Amino acid sequence: MFPQSGKSIVFDNFPDPTDTWEIIETIGKGTYGKVYKVLNKTDGSKAAVKILDPIHDIDEEIEAEYNILKALSDHSNVVKFYGMYYKKDIKCGDQLWLVLELCNGGSVTDLAKGMLRRGDRMDEAIIAYILHEALMGLQHLHINKTIHRDVKGNNILLTTQGGIKLVDFGVSAQLTNTRLRRNTSVGTPFWMAPEVIACEQQLDSTYDARCDVWSLGITAIELGDGDPPLSDLHPMRALFKIPRNPPPTLHQPELWSDDFNDFICKCLIKDFELRPNVLDLLQHVFIKQIVGKEKILQKQLIELIDLNQQIGVTEKTRHERIHTKKGSHMKTQSDVDEVDDLATLEYLDENTVTEQLQSRYGRDQIYTYVGDILIAVNPFHKMEIYTPEYTKMYIGAKRTANPPHIFAVADIAYQSMVSYNADQCIVISGESGAGKTESAHLLVQQLTVLGKANNRTLQEKILLVNSLVEAFGNACTVINDNSSRFGKYLEMKFTCGGTVVGAQISEYLLEKSRVIHQAVGERNFHIFYYIYAGLADRKKLAHYKLSDSKTPKYLCNEHIKLGPDIVSNTFYKEQFDAVEQCFKVIGFTLEELGSVYSTLAAILNSGDIEFSAVASEHQTDKSGISNISVLENVASLLCIRSDELQEALTSHCVVARGETIVRPNTVEKAVEVRDAMGKALYGRLFSWIVNRINSLLRPDMPSPSFGLNIGILDIFGFENFKKNSFEQLCINIANEQIQFYFNQHIFAWEQDEYLNEEVDARMIEYEDNRPLLDLFLQKPMGMLSLLDEESRFPQGTDQTLVEKFEDNLKTKSFWRPKRVDLGFGIHHYAGKVMYNAAGFLAKNRDMLPADIVLLLRSSENELVRKLVTHPLTKTGNLAHTKGKGINTMRSPEQGDTPYHPRETTNMRTQTVASYFRYSLMDLLSKMVAGQPHFVRCIKPNNDRQANKFDREKVLVQLRYTGVLETAKIRRQGYSHRILFANFIKRYYILAFHAHEEPAVTQETCAAILEKAKLENWAMGKTKVFLKYYHVEHLNLMVQQATQRIILLQAYVRGWLGAKRYQRILKEREQSALVLQSVCRGYLAKKKYKEMVDEKNKAATKIQARYRGHKERKSFKRNCTCHLSSEEKEKEKAEKALKEKPEKSTNDENVSTPDNEAKNEEEETKAAVVLQSNYRGYKERKKFKERKKTMAGAELEIPPDTVAEEEQEKVGEESTNKGEEERDKAADKQEENEEDEESTYEAEDNDDSDHTQVPEDDEHTEVADEVVIADTPAAGKEGQEEDKKGEDGQENVAEKEKEEEVLDVTDVVIEHKEEADAEKERLEEEQAAVKIQSNFRGYKDRKNLKANKQTAEKEAEQLQTFSKQVIPSRHILLHPVTSPTCHFFLIHTLFLSNLFQQIAKTSQEFVALQQKLNEIIQSKGSMVSDHTFQHNNVFNCLCCFAADKRLSRTPRRTQQPKTLNTPEDSTYYNLIHRSVQDDKRKPRKQE
Repeated sequence: MFPQSGKSIVFDNFPDPTDTWEIIETIGKGTYGKVYKVLNKTDGSKAAVKILDPIHDIDEEIEAEYNILKALSDHSNVVKFYGMYYKKDIKCGDQLWLVLELCNGGSVTDLAKGMLRRGDRMDEAIIAYILHEALMGLQHLHINKTIHRDVKGNNILLTTQGGIKLVDFGVSAQLTNTRLRRNTSVGTPFWMAPEVIACEQQLDSTYDARCDVWSLGITAIELGDGDPPLSDLHPMRALFKIPRNPPPTLHQPELWSDDFNDFICKCLIKDFELRPNVLDLLQHVFIKQIVGKEKILQKQLIELIDLNQQIGVTEKTRHERIHTKKGSHMKTQSDVDEVDDLATLEYLDENTVTEQLQSRYGRDQIYTYVGDILIAVNPFHKMEIYTPEYTKMYIGAKRTANPPHIFAVADIAYQSMVSYNADQCIVISGESGAGKTESAHLLVQQLTVLGKANNRTLQEKILLVNSLVEAFGNACTVINDNSSRFGKYLEMKFTCGGTVVGAQISEYLLEKSRVIHQAVGERNFHIFYYIYAGLADRKKLAHYKLSDSKTPKYLCNEHIKLGPDIVSNTFYKEQFDAVEQCFKVIGFTLEELGSVYSTLAAILNSGDIEFSAVASEHQTDKSGISNISVLENVASLLCIRSDELQEALTSHCVVARGETIVRPNTVEKAVEVRDAMGKALYGRLFSWIVNRINSLLRPDMPSPSFGLNIGILDIFGFENFKKNSFEQLCINIANEQIQFYFNQHIFAWEQDEYLNEEVDARMIEYEDNRPLLDLFLQKPMGMLSLLDEESRFPQGTDQTLVEKFEDNLKTKSFWRPKRVDLGFGIHHYAGKVMYNAAGFLAKNRDMLPADIVLLLRSSENELVRKLVTHPLTKTGNLAHTKGKGINTMRSPEQGDTPYHPRETTNMRTQTVASYFRYSLMDLLSKMVAGQPHFVRCIKPNNDRQANKFDREKVLVQLRYTGVLETAKIRRQGYSHRILFANFIKRYYILAFHAHEEPAVTQETCAAILEKAKLENWAMGKTKVFLKYYHVEHLNLMVQQATQRIILLQAYVRGWLGAKRYQRILKEREQSALVLQSVCRGYLAKKKYKEMVDEKNKAATKIQARYRGHKERKSFKRNCTCHLSSEEKEKEKAEKALKEKPEKSTNDENVSTPDNEAKNEEEETKAAVVLQSNYRGYKERKKFKERKKTMAGAELEIPPDTVAEEEQEKVGEESTNKGEEERDKAADKQEENEEDEESTYEAEDNDDSDHTQVPEDDEHTEVADEVVIADTPAAGKEGQEEDKKGEDGQENVAEKEKEEEVLDVTDVVIEHKEEADAEKERLEEEQAAVKIQSNFRGYKDRKNLKANKQTAEKEAEQLQTFSKQVIPSRHILLHPVTSPTCHFFLIHTLFLSNLFQQIAKTSQEFVALQQKLNEIIQSKGSMVSDHTFQHNNVFNCLCCFAADKRLSRTPRRTQQPKTLNTPEDSTYYNLIHRSVQDDKRKPRKQE
């Protein structure tokens, strides 16, 4: 980690605390962090640790406390100091651990408040003892010229043995500045002395060590009252009150002794010159009272501490837990051949190593191992060792199974990440041109394959990231055609299962100065040449204001010509297409792409703006722009006004005393402003592109903590040119830091482990570059600090800077050659480098004028506005914004300046050196978060020629990269150092059963190693030390054992699954049997109910036929009685007709059979009507009884009502037909009445389909009365028989309903599916039957009408007609009184009127029935049964007969009810299907 150095300490020297200490619980929280109780893993002792984080802003306080604790903690009243540790943590931030003595008795404030809560107060003797011990500790500090300055009850801690300790020395050594922010945050102002407060308020005040005496007096009051004075006020209010109020006293002084009050009064004298010191207070009477009583008071104090802890929270214990990643380096290595691993050479020296590398390089074996480090020699030509076949070869393979390869490093890092759930870091180092960038490409390629991206789009995006960023960040230099001019740290994001889900790039230290100037033989960034050639090829140069004949100034070079070298360059055109494709694939929009091109074109055009001096009368330092057209082109591309751009370039504003003064710029100043604008636009554009790439490749996970990272560092290599400037200095400092990081991992920490663990290993000497890093980075006398200091002086020059370096940098690594004014040399780890300081100050300042910032903010281009509006980070990059679109930023309105432009960079002006320092810190903080893997790239020659191996060049690189020392320490040392607990947890399965829990001891670890048959390992006090090849062997054994276990588990799971499956099959079979049983029972019950229902229907039909037969018999008997009374009259009539011719007699004889047929027809009609009405009555009554017992929702609306309405509608339509339809119906009726069988079919049809089923019984009896009303006796007799039949039927129906309540439901369920199929057929049958029934009456009326006409014409035929009519039962209403022709005419008219009355009565019956249905629907209730009223009905019929036939009014005022629900339809089918089934059965012959 980058060393945070103060005046005398370097934090990076401190060891990792997690190797020694384990956090148990939190004790409290301080200003800069928390205090924890920790456990020593070695001896089991406990201590307290103060964790300070982050450490970068408080290094002065840390250094002060560290120095005091280190020097003064040997006193009995000062807390003991166990050491300082430094923990590197990328996620939580670096932490500094101060491990102190555990004072588990709490503070004296806790003790005093605890006693007050119990209604007690501390005894004065105990208070005196505490104050005496605190004075002894302060005396020790003051003698050593140290002021505590933060004395208070919470900083006086107690041990369980009664010890009293002073703690918290964070501000102790700072005698000129009190950290009010820090004191305020912990409440310290209540204890501050008046002179300290006065100094804080910047008054002319000083103070000495007696400020601690005041604080001790306030602490004495706190011990008595529980709280300091003014504690009820805000701390800031207290700071105001303390200097102005009189000295505070106890809350109730009378309750305390005079000595105690006097002690407090002496301590709280406001004039510190009159205040006694610590030695004086030790002689005070109140303090001296404890002399000789120390042991007794100490015991009493111990008792009070115990009592206070019993009331409070008891101490918690927990098992040992390891919090370290060291020792968990699970890399797969083993013994290798001599040619593959330099660490296995028997004799190690420079010549041997060089020869091995040269021999392998000659065979195109460019990769070589040095232990676990890979050396890669640049071949300078394409090689066929990166094909998909090689990719598959190195996936999960054993290291010795294949030759050394860069893919093996990727596989090791990936397997380590997945196996141990830890982040990894691959550091690629080497000088410029050694092949670092290409190695990074190959690593990304292999890791993408290993990560198995969920989609090829993501994989393609990640692979294209490097190409896109390198187009903007790489350039051609003297020694490398594709040199990285920035630092790149690519983090590939993985899930815990190892699937790649995204990527993130961090870019550092972009060489922006290359935009405006390139050294001889070098070029600008690649993208400028790509875009020029690409736009020229697409004929778009004019659109972006670029010339096709003149080379832009920023691209000018003595060796470069616009035509052949740029515009006509095929490679540049191809690269432009590739870059544009990268933009599109990664996710950039066309709008964003156009903005990028416009910005780049504006930068190129701005370099062509020329300035000239403008002379005036008063001043000659003004400047003007000589080529306005170029200025307008730049303004057009940036979407700003050209006049405002000209003003911003040639003048600047200065605000003095509230007034704005505009001062002109000289030509030199205007050129600086122009170049600063170009550099700033390019640098911020590069940062914006990186941020957009990160947002488009960000993984869709709820939190980044759930994933794992593999970081790949590709940074500019060490550079040494003929002329080295500020850029080379920064690059080489970064490489020094990378080398220090390498040394720490490979040498320093490893050898420290050997000493701490008492492992016998020979020490390896190596070149430590720590002093060189201190030369560059130390504060305040480091080179970068001096550069920043000189940059802040307006009159500072490069010459004064070099002189300041010479005066302050007194080390062997720095020298200044003679006769070189601006030159100085640095002896780097890679060799000596001579730097030229010309331009150092200007490059370090890198100021972007506020006028340019304000102008660019007014741009109409979204991207340009964004580049100057978003703030910069501490590393100098554009701050990342949320969202993935270009419109995610809220752009300020034009003309509105919400804040000063300088705030866009930082609250104070930052220099390039400060950005560089923070960039190094950020970069290394990312690196130390993961387990490192090193790839050392070697450049075989400076000519970039293939198959050329320069031994001297390679040897120099081997020396400064420490390859030889690395090989030695890898051969002699132990690269893997694993804690006992981790080692046993990881490998115990090799020697113990899975259910065993072996003890964490050396013996257990040794047993595992002996079981694995390993040699040359070492055992430390807390860790196992292994060679780098041991770990691979152990991992392979664990992998094999795990695979065997997995195989066994698979078989067991298979057996358990098969057994479970068989059990499920048995359960299914049993369940099937139960279901079948239930189903069979249900079907049997359903069939039984159907049989019972059929029996009931058969009984009903038999009863109906019997009653019909009985009724007909009774009717015939009544007719016979009437005929006997009229027989005499007939004889008289016959005698009168004897005189007529024989022909008339024959006609009469022929017509007599016709009259008899008509009589039979009328009798049949009467029987049909009787049966039909009775069946309707029976069905209605049965339905009412079922409705009372059934709870089905389908019976809520009577379905038979709906059926009646539909039938009635059919009848209504047929009745309203014309005479032609009636004739057709009559013909059809004649065909149906040919024989008695067809009559029965008509009866059945009439019964099942046509018969209206009114719910009012009265209407049914009306129809009956119409048929049999020729004699009252017959009507009464039929009525009585009907009643008897109805009573019997009701009894039978009630009994059946009591036995089977769900008959209807079962039938409904059975016929529900058949309802739709028979619906159409039923409607056709209904229509036919309705026509037959309605037109029987019409036929009779037609016949009678014809007979009437015949009687009028032929009087002789009237007598014949009377013979035919007399037998009919319809004309026997009145006896015949005269045989004359007039009598027959009157009688015939009467019969005709009677038939009309019958037809009209049937129509009125239908109308009454419809009205009744409407009443039922409106009221929703069933109409109760009514008794027969024959007399009223007969009188009504007589009235109807007397009236003339009138046209019938509409039967309904509303639409008929339709069957809209399945339940209605189902029940409708139920009623009529049962009757239809009966119709299909053959009818018994009566």
